[in-house]
Parts: sequence; C-alpha cells; structure tokens
Amino acid sequence: MPLYRDFSDDNATILVWKYDETEDLDIHQLLEPENAEKVKDYHPKKLLEVLMVRKLLKGLKPNSKILYKEREPFLSPKDAEISITHSFPFAAIAISKNKIGIDLERFNPKILRVIDKFTYENERGFIPFDNEVTFYTIIWSVKESMYKIHHSKHWSLKKHYEVRPFELKHLYQIKCRVHDDQISDELKARVEFFDDYCFTIVEE
Repeated sequence: MPLYRDFSDDNATILVWKYDETEDLDIHQLLEPENAEKVKDYHPKKLLEVLMVRKLLKGLKPNSKILYKEREPFLSPKDAEISITHSFPFAAIAISKNKIGIDLERFNPKILRVIDKFTYENERGFIPFDNEVTFYTIIWSVKESMYKIHHSKHWSLKKHYEVRPFELKHLYQIKCRVHDDQISDELKARVEFFDDYCFTIVEE
C-alpha cells in the first residue's frame, strides 16, 4: 500500500495511504475477530477502507489491535492514542502520545445544504460568498476532529464545537473550542489540502 502523505510531527505519527487495487487486503489476516460482526454488512468500499486502516496499523504497531468502545476506536494494548479516518480511495491513521483527532473530507457543494446542522448564522460572518464550500468543509472537518477527542452522545457539532474565524493563508493554527456547561477546552487545528480533499488534525 503506497504511502501518500506523511503529516507526522514531534508528538504523533500521521500517515495517509491511497488504495492500490493490486494490494492484497486479506480480511482474515487484517480484521480483528472482535470486529467481524461490526463489518458484516459493510459496503465493499467501506470494508476496503477498514482493511486499509488495519494494514497501516500493522506497519506501525504489528502487535496492536483497533477495538471500539461506544463506536470510538482505541488501541489494544492501550499504549498510545489513536484516530482514524477514511474516504475512499484514502485512509489515514494517527498514533500519538496525546489525544488526537483526524478527519478527511472531500470538497463537495452538497455541504451547503446542511450548514444549519453544524453552524449558527452568527458563526458565518467571516466566510466569503465565493468560497463557501471550502470554508464550510474545513469547519465541518475541524469539528469532526474535535469530536474524536471530546465526544458525547448528548453533544452536537452545532452546539458544543466552535471554530473561530480563520483565513486560508493561516491553516496551521485555527483556533477551536469544545464546550458545555462544565468544560471549555481550547484547541488548535491544522488543515492540509490534497487531491480535492481537506485533511484536519487536532491534537491536545
């Protein structure tokens, strides 16, 4: 499986691979038995994404498994933090000393149909009319990355995850926040572009 991008830093290994149809992705070798029931009805492409992530893990930590607690992945043995994301033909993994969230989204005008689901009107004042798809995709992706660090079934991307105003020329230090009545955690996001995709990284 060819390495496509390496966004690693001092705290985390962050790698992106692109699917190669000549690659052998044997479900019996790669998938954890604990996850067999979880993937039994997956679409073939989604199953490929899952197997790509496992192949990545085998190259980094061959004795580790990806298991799930309330739909959130964790490493077993739990000797590091993990985040995964995929959007065919890409899959990505992050392994870190600290909590980390990564997300991969393709730029698609359809996102404009759902902006009310993840932003308030008063959050949108800085977004240029002629580049809405780019800005809203970034906001969605940053909020998804934050969700992977701080998540709750009682939280929504609209109410509890905030992305502060930013410019496209400053995509490595986007200020963002997770909050409810009890916590307020200030974070920073890093955004990368490739192949009509937006890739976001949020590290604690």
